[in-house]
Amino acid sequence: MKIVVVGGTGLIGSQVVALLREGGHEALPAAPSTGVDILTGEGLAAALEGADVVVDVSNSPSFDTEPALDFFTRSARNLFAAEQGTGVRHHVTLSIVGVDEVPGYGYYEAKVAQENAVRGSGVPYSIVRSAQFFEFVAPVMKMSTEGTEVRLPSTRLRPIASADVAAAVADAAQGEPSNGIHAVVGPEVYGLDRLGELTLAVKPDGRTVVTDESAGPFAGMPDVLTGDGSAHLASTRYEEWLKQS
Repeated sequence: MKIVVVGGTGLIGSQVVALLREGGHEALPAAPSTGVDILTGEGLAAALEGADVVVDVSNSPSFDTEPALDFFTRSARNLFAAEQGTGVRHHVTLSIVGVDEVPGYGYYEAKVAQENAVRGSGVPYSIVRSAQFFEFVAPVMKMSTEGTEVRLPSTRLRPIASADVAAAVADAAQGEPSNGIHAVVGPEVYGLDRLGELTLAVKPDGRTVVTDESAGPFAGMPDVLTGDGSAHLASTRYEEWLKQS
């Protein structure tokens, strides 16, 4: 199959492209660096010509409400117009576990708008919802550092290795459209503050974690980021990943 991976040069997309090629498919990354701009539509129809499947793992460059909403809704309009014009038969989108249960959080609301656009597109689809990536912990810690203290809330997460997310997305792309949601999460639940402690235990740098329920973008989040009993549990543990990364 010809499978176009929008955002195919990024963290998840590059791994998805590699997995699909290993599976014998013609997997092509679509990104500004390959001549495709999903916000303007430039190069999109040409990239999708002859494609069986489109995988969208693109991401907004901003987490603020208005820019994120504009990115996800505008790119969706352009993508689905091109897909309908070229006969794409399956659209796969990467989203977030619990995304529709976090009112008032702008980036999540923008992702919900993207999911709604997928459902209303008329193109058969599969939505893969993922927990937060392991790779996201260190940047959040950096954002939350004050001097030698890393101030983090105890918000519960079930983080997952990006490689496991990419595998779930690649599997969805190679299967039939589900016209529904498949959730994938890591094997263990942690408080975000505990993830910080584990990180510094393996990679000490002089900082210490202070639990602060008002600190950072995950402060006050409802307890919906761990998935439910229907979510697939990936196998990679955070401590093992830390030691190898």
